[in-house]
Amino acid sequence: MITEWEGPGGATRPNRIVPRPAPIGVAVVGCGYWGPNLARNVDERPELQLRTLCDANPAQLRALAQRYPHARAVHDLDAVLCDPTVEAVVVATPPQTHHALVKRALEAGRHVLVEKPLATTLADAYELAELAQEQDLVLMPGHTFIYSPPVNAVRDLIQDGTVGDIHFITSSRMNLGKYQSDGVVCDLAPHDLSILMYWLDQPVVEVAASGSSVFAQGVPETAFLTLTFAGGTTANVQLSWLAPRKVRQMIVVGSKRMVQYDDTASDEPVRVYDRGIDVQPAANFGEHQLTYRSGDITIPRVQPQEPLRLELEDFVRAIRTGEEPRSNVALGLEIVAAVEMASASIRDNGTPLALASRLAA
Repeated sequence: MITEWEGPGGATRPNRIVPRPAPIGVAVVGCGYWGPNLARNVDERPELQLRTLCDANPAQLRALAQRYPHARAVHDLDAVLCDPTVEAVVVATPPQTHHALVKRALEAGRHVLVEKPLATTLADAYELAELAQEQDLVLMPGHTFIYSPPVNAVRDLIQDGTVGDIHFITSSRMNLGKYQSDGVVCDLAPHDLSILMYWLDQPVVEVAASGSSVFAQGVPETAFLTLTFAGGTTANVQLSWLAPRKVRQMIVVGSKRMVQYDDTASDEPVRVYDRGIDVQPAANFGEHQLTYRSGDITIPRVQPQEPLRLELEDFVRAIRTGEEPRSNVALGLEIVAAVEMASASIRDNGTPLALASRLAA
């Protein structure tokens, strides 16, 4: 459509109005635990159109379909992929199903957002990454936490030098349940790994892990990970399904400041502590003077936004512009590799295992 507008000096100039692109048709595959959140956010975004809901479980499919009667409800992926109005598929099924479902969607020419992890083995994750590249399609692992405003607030504090040199990071992610056959490392570790890699902008190069299996042999309900990053920073991560209350806390210890990130604290999720130990020049050879610093506590203002909404916005941008999303395939591969090595370390009684050679292969 062409309109006219009056320019400088009264000259009339044409002004081309570009029509808004048609919404991207989306199918949500998996209507269980996380699927309803994805369906809601897809339905609320004007750039997306919720076309189809898919789940092999009739009860789960029926429950979600009642909320979105305008979306077609189907029981298998073939019914999704034969619909030409579905341009993108969002996968929210158990991790062991990711490889097969995502591969079929990519082969059918659909863009894919798949919930974490990208796959359960590095070999499968690489296959999906290569297929997406060959097909020129967006493949985006759903690491939602890196879109969280508090997580980004901490990243800003790290990048602008407020924290200083990072000495180490600790993380605790615990709750009572939800029990899954893949184990607590596959279930929870991708969250902490995505945040840590995003903050440090470095891959993990070594993992040492131990775990405890209480109810099923070989399925750890609690795990302790020691991660070493490419720049030398270490992080200790505690994961558990067997805890009396929900804990999601990370502490960054730097040379200038310490930062606490608490995902369960909706009002004050980030606190910055001007605390630490300073080393004074030695008066004599071999002497070290240590002074303890205990300054102010500051609480940055963090504007609340739903991370999943921001993640889907990034997915749309990647489809329409070809720009790499923040949660990209490279990050997904690094996380799958770290999870795979952590599980291997647990089986090997905590032996530290290196990742660099695996990812370079």
